[in-house]
Amino acid sequence: MTILLLIIELITAIGAIITILLHSAKGEGLGGIGGQARLFHTQKDLEKNLTKLTSFFTITFILSAIILSMRL
Repeated sequence: MTILLLIIELITAIGAIITILLHSAKGEGLGGIGGQARLFHTQKDLEKNLTKLTSFFTITFILSAIILSMRL
């Protein structure tokens, strides 16, 4: 069970980092890496979906960290 939680935490940490970096910044920067991708119809759709995905990864990461800290 502990190994599964560690794997979940690792995957969600990497996912959160990637989705945070893909957000478009006001002044380009690292957000410009994925800002040009045409994965969705408009930039607003992209930002909305990235925000949902980022929230999912961060909440899952925090919950797995809390559960993991209780188990150890």
